[in-house]
Amino acid sequence: ASYFSIDAVFETEEKEMFDAKLLTIEEKKIATGKDFDSTGELASKKVVLLDEDAARDLQQKLTGQAFSVTDVDRKPYTRKPKAPFRTSTLQQDALRSLRFSSSRTMSAAQRLYENGFITYMRTDSTTLSESALTAARNQVAGLYGKEYLPDAPRTYGTAKGAQEAHEAIRPAGDTFQMPTDVAKQVNSDEAKLYELIWKRTIASQMANARGERLAVRIAGESTDGRATVFGASGLTITFPGFMRAYVEGSDNPEADLDDKEKHLPAMAEEDDLTAVKIDAVGHDTKPPARYNEASLIERLEELGIGRPSTYASIISTIQDRGYVWKRGAALIPSFTAFATVGLLEEHFSDLVDYEFTARMEADLDDIAAGETESRPWLRKFYLGNGSPGLARMVVERLGEIDARQVNSFPIGEDDNGQLVEARAGRYGPFLSRGDDTAPIPDDIAPDELTLEVALELLSRPSGDKILGTDPESGLTVIAKNGRFGPYVQLGDADPADKKNKPKTASLFKTMEVDSLSLDQALQLLTLPRVVGVHPETGEEIHALNGRYGPYLKMGSDSRSLESEEELFTVTIPKAVEVFAQPKRRRGQSAKGPLKELGEDPDTKKPIVLKEGRFGPYVTDGETNASLRKGDTIENVTPERAQELLAERRAKLANT
Repeated sequence: ASYFSIDAVFETEEKEMFDAKLLTIEEKKIATGKDFDSTGELASKKVVLLDEDAARDLQQKLTGQAFSVTDVDRKPYTRKPKAPFRTSTLQQDALRSLRFSSSRTMSAAQRLYENGFITYMRTDSTTLSESALTAARNQVAGLYGKEYLPDAPRTYGTAKGAQEAHEAIRPAGDTFQMPTDVAKQVNSDEAKLYELIWKRTIASQMANARGERLAVRIAGESTDGRATVFGASGLTITFPGFMRAYVEGSDNPEADLDDKEKHLPAMAEEDDLTAVKIDAVGHDTKPPARYNEASLIERLEELGIGRPSTYASIISTIQDRGYVWKRGAALIPSFTAFATVGLLEEHFSDLVDYEFTARMEADLDDIAAGETESRPWLRKFYLGNGSPGLARMVVERLGEIDARQVNSFPIGEDDNGQLVEARAGRYGPFLSRGDDTAPIPDDIAPDELTLEVALELLSRPSGDKILGTDPESGLTVIAKNGRFGPYVQLGDADPADKKNKPKTASLFKTMEVDSLSLDQALQLLTLPRVVGVHPETGEEIHALNGRYGPYLKMGSDSRSLESEEELFTVTIPKAVEVFAQPKRRRGQSAKGPLKELGEDPDTKKPIVLKEGRFGPYVTDGETNASLRKGDTIENVTPERAQELLAERRAKLANT
């Protein structure tokens, strides 16, 4: 939904300027983004929704009018520190502050723990031991002064169902090593994570931040007599307290603005103000934010699903199985996820109920604590006891499942009344309309697949593009998309002639069907080409483009070429030189990088993006990591490359 606000810049008599927003008109509140529900509808009819015409009209009728301060409200501000980290909050803040995935966080934490820098990293406790409290308070006093210490050590509440088998995640030992000292002994990820843990631990034992909030109300009247009230707010921090050491990361920068320091000029009631500028500003409501790893773990914790030891594996599993993919930090559900959830909710709803899962987690906690025996619990779950068990449910309901129905998602109807639907297929999602089908591009999220987008995808050619006619043969040159990638074909295939197939040639990796010219296609169709005869062996040398890249062939011998373009330019002298070199094993051809992505913080080696046998990947020369679904060559950033490599190293370390 769209809405408008009226923003103003006011100036005091001392020529100091500040920003304000229109709050009310004729004592009715002006609608803001907070007044809309998750569907974009106004949640209350008691607010005034300004459209563009009304906003522009009001802007004109307020310009040049007189304004004065009607109220100045000062209130004390206090902000308390957060509890020390437990597993879930560490993963959440590492994503928000360091952009670490949960698996990357846990891998770095594991190494810090194993090397004696932090306490055990799988815990649901926020409790610090007596020695830790003493160490933290001593460090606070030494670094910041005794005024930053509360009168007594701080203690924090325990989450419902917490096992508290370990204390909170903190620096190890009776005295805490400084982050600068630890950084000299560990890699980049570990150093950053240790510093985050150290800051949170120290801050948890520091005094509150204190300050003053100031709210000012400014009254004015439009030229047609309507009473308006503008508002401005400020925050002054008088004592930073724990904020000297640590401020938590946030998923919601707009909400976080409430705690940002913002100074307003000194004002008193009845002060006259000048409106230097009044603007009508347009806004669009935004859908609820997608989950990222941090917010998903937070939600799992609220629902009682998962435990400190399982959060990272849950996040990894849903990605590895193709249920979600990443766009930046956001987790995007796939059509496979919708099909799976739909099947389970329709046929096994009891097993995917949040409360059932939370109860099961609690039962497993009791088993782990020795309060419940495991075998009777498993017998009841699998065979049932007064209610159907898993075995009976599967047998009874398996025959009811309609695979096509489960994997189909109606989108709408075209102009002829034909149903258009998305389907989760074995080889990826696709669109279906009668006998017409079209693949759904990997970068389209299910909620973005509107009827308009679907019809546009279905209207595209099946991948065939007629480029023109070959002047020598008179046959049509066609560009196609095939199972192994795009290619060009000379003439149409005759279904009745199985022996004589049309000549084809794969496109180079730098080429695209949409921009391919006839001249380029004809040049591709000259491959394989005869380069010439080797002067010593008398054998013909051929230039070919194969499954593993461009290469030269002479009899049973072959050598890789550096680039596909060389297929057309390589000469006999160059070919002789290439064959004189030792033969590389497959995969050793020195292909140039597609993209350079800076230095890896762990190995201090350059990261490059390359094209490999199984697709693009990033490497620092020691570790290779394939791009995930949602990653593209164009959008891979240095930070994303570092994350992929760190996750790959963590996976290799745990195998």
